[in-house]
Amino acid sequence: MTDSKTPSAARRWHDQHARRWHDMGGDTAGPIPMHQRPDADNDFSLWEKRVDALMILGAAKGFFTVDGLRRVLEDMGEDAFETMTYYERWIMAVNQNLIEGGAYTTADLAAKMADVTARGDTYGDATAPVL
Repeated sequence: MTDSKTPSAARRWHDQHARRWHDMGGDTAGPIPMHQRPDADNDFSLWEKRVDALMILGAAKGFFTVDGLRRVLEDMGEDAFETMTYYERWIMAVNQNLIEGGAYTTADLAAKMADVTARGDTYGDATAPVL
């Protein structure tokens, strides 16, 4: 018989074999700072808001499910979670799922990225001249 502080054999096996690198549930990671309300330092940037919108629209149109997003996120590997921001990982997952769902091809994406790059720094700026 074990005391309540000693993990069961099943729990020890799970911790050693079933947990993947991204599963941090139960790990001590320190306090999480909480903010009362968004301000200039804590609000999301425009591109991050667009990632959220793209995720909602892509799922609503049936291009992917939350399971598909999670699969891509988990398959990115530990380096992605250590070096990329939350929204950088999410845009990669949304993009991969949209490609897999047939919304566009990698060639379509490359062509659109070239168009956007050609527009320069004013892309997305409301004061940019209309081309």
